[in-house]
Amino acid sequence: MIERFEGDKVIWMIVLLLMMFSVLSVFSSTSLLAQQTSTDRLSIVKEQIFIVAAGLVVIGICYVIRNIKVFEWFSKWGFAVSFALLVMLVANVHLGSLVRAAEINGARRILFMMGLQIHVYEIVKVAMVMYLAWAVNALKEEDYRNTNGESCDKFHIANRLASKYESLSFLAQPIWKKVFYIYVPILLVCALILKSGTSSALFIGGIMVLTIYIGGVNLKEVFALGAAAALYVGLCFFLYKVSDHKIKLSDRIVTAAGRMDNSDDQDMEILKAMPRNSLEFQEALDNLKQPVSALIAIKEGGILGKGPGRSTQRYIVPVIFGDYMFSFIVEEYGWWGALIIMILYASLIARGSLLAKNCENYFAKVALAGLIMMISAQAFMHIAINVHLVPQTGQTLPLISHGASSFLAFSLAFGLILSMSRMIHKRMVKAMEAADPILVHTEGADDVRDGLSQLEDMEDGNYLDEEM
Repeated sequence: MIERFEGDKVIWMIVLLLMMFSVLSVFSSTSLLAQQTSTDRLSIVKEQIFIVAAGLVVIGICYVIRNIKVFEWFSKWGFAVSFALLVMLVANVHLGSLVRAAEINGARRILFMMGLQIHVYEIVKVAMVMYLAWAVNALKEEDYRNTNGESCDKFHIANRLASKYESLSFLAQPIWKKVFYIYVPILLVCALILKSGTSSALFIGGIMVLTIYIGGVNLKEVFALGAAAALYVGLCFFLYKVSDHKIKLSDRIVTAAGRMDNSDDQDMEILKAMPRNSLEFQEALDNLKQPVSALIAIKEGGILGKGPGRSTQRYIVPVIFGDYMFSFIVEEYGWWGALIIMILYASLIARGSLLAKNCENYFAKVALAGLIMMISAQAFMHIAINVHLVPQTGQTLPLISHGASSFLAFSLAFGLILSMSRMIHKRMVKAMEAADPILVHTEGADDVRDGLSQLEDMEDGNYLDEEM
């Protein structure tokens, strides 16, 4: 059965192992959630199994698609979908049971659509990576065809506006198409996310910028885009500080500033100085409860862990099954369990890099690199938050943490990766079969060096280019 899978088997193994960890960890970590929702852990794990099954269906749907043009067509609508969802959040849309925006911890990040809860930022991550892969590929293809005297209308809206209105004729120029289709969407998405989450805006913005850099956008332009975003965030902080906390261009930036000012040491001093029934004591306790309890879970887990079902911090950390899943895994399975998780995500980076190098289609190459980078970056950011290396933000552990929309969004990302790896697989097999063995005979070292050279060329994509 395994041999029949045409997609990359290493990534298939990573996906299945992560899903297995998800079911086991969610079942054991949701004791507090079961109490709060007046249900039981068995019902929650049944729901998680259903979500995992739905994720496999999503992966399967992507997997059976053999034509990369299908992904390209859907990807060009990624910005439109992201923009519409984010506008509904910012506008606090409330259309009865049809669409309703909801707040979590003072930030609007959730949309309820016909009773289904959608974590908008998780959808936006995948949609924008795919959209930007389409945009940079379209720019490259249009430039190539125009250079060779061929007609190309990848950017239908810009070309039509330029031909219809003389004042907009500048949109026909490649640089303005890049601004219109790449830079403006990135800035708009970041600005809309910034209304509800500074860390999410920085993370998603960073992923988008790295995606277009991988796609071949000029490094100076990438730096200029990053500098513009940093300048805006810096201006918000500056005005907030010099105005004695009165000028607030963004409430979430103010929240981030408050987190930086209010360190753990300050909260600990408040706990020591203030009476237990005071508001200051409770606020300081809330600030420390999750990150400190997560560190306690890691400390108590040690090397071997307490064993499945023996976590104590799951009764203290409200979202240990989501934002602090890594701490929970360390507490129950020890650092050997955590090491397995880190190896899986690191293997994803290594395997994804090899696939991207051996990909002929430029759109698929950029999309693969962007999706792999998005998944692995979120995983290691989640780990860094859990071990208290970076400030607390709401980043789940991809394909492990509890949450339907997040799980399905990452399932979609893995489905796209596996489908594109299926398209690359035959080419990689052909190249490996064509390559000479590393050791031909033992009379000299020349054959060994030649074989190794061919292997290195194949991994870098050079050998394949010559053969194809």
